[in-house]
Amino acid sequence: MPEEKAKRVAVAAIVAGVLVVLFLVAILIVQFVRIGVANAERDRLQAEIERYEQLVGTQRGDLEYYESELGMYHQALEQGWSTPHA
Repeated sequence: MPEEKAKRVAVAAIVAGVLVVLFLVAILIVQFVRIGVANAERDRLQAEIERYEQLVGTQRGDLEYYESELGMYHQALEQGWSTPHA
């Protein structure tokens, strides 16, 4: 009887070990998926930041132009203002 009991204990230990390994593999898979999703989101946000930085860079020149005296003059003409006739 003790030999049969030892075999049962050994089989139970092997089954428990296999279940622990499967559980750990499942946790690893979930973590790798989460890392992949986080990396994709980070890349998407970085691309959006670069797009906005480029937009700000191009619009800064327009802002400087429209804040200048010449830009304000052209805006006034576009709004229907006229220059005084001499």
